[in-house]
Amino acid sequence: MKEDWLNKKESFEVRDVRELKGNFLPGLLKKAQKMKEGEGLCVVQSFEPIPLYSALEELGFEHHTEQISETEYRIFFYRTAVHTPTYPEGLDIPFKPTAIVNFNAIDPKLANVVVPFWELIWGQENSAIDMKTLLLLSLANGVGAGRMRQAVRELIKAYSVGVTVAEFDELFSMFVWNQGVGYFASEIGPSALFAAYQLIKTKEEKGTSRSEIVKELMTRFGEKNPAVGMFYKTPKGE
Repeated sequence: MKEDWLNKKESFEVRDVRELKGNFLPGLLKKAQKMKEGEGLCVVQSFEPIPLYSALEELGFEHHTEQISETEYRIFFYRTAVHTPTYPEGLDIPFKPTAIVNFNAIDPKLANVVVPFWELIWGQENSAIDMKTLLLLSLANGVGAGRMRQAVRELIKAYSVGVTVAEFDELFSMFVWNQGVGYFASEIGPSALFAAYQLIKTKEEKGTSRSEIVKELMTRFGEKNPAVGMFYKTPKGE
């Protein structure tokens, strides 16, 4: 029961991520994956990091959140079981909304507005629209608005939750119809989005498993890829 381990929360190792720049999530998840059953971790953030809850829950953690002030949240995670994550990164779905940290850099209060809005759209337990459809809609919206960075992330998430190649084929045919042949040829064809789509098709034809394909997608089109990543990279020497 949560009440049992809450008595030990003051002894948990503390990770204060409020001043960290960029995507701190991978390092935090690696730390969590190495923890043993019965160990705990306290994460300090300027806003309530709701997307982090499901990621650690899949690893076998329970959580308890305390709001210390408008700009300080302490989230206590306690490992009650050791679960194998769906993906090597420890995420239940690729590409958690780590760009929320960008809003926090502007104003923690802004981040606290954005996170509940994200939860309203993506965190509903009884959503009328299933996750596959939501991601395909978001992918199509990204393409329609010319946001290829968003679109490639949504494609990878959609594939990770079970969208098929046949469904992608029809969607990309719709892009030709709705966006026009010229736009498709000049903007979509040379994009990271189309490259990720082609990788999926090629790998599936060779019989590669979905989990292995997702792993390769994350390697080639993860945060380190400037066409996909959501954080500004400071040029070397500056």
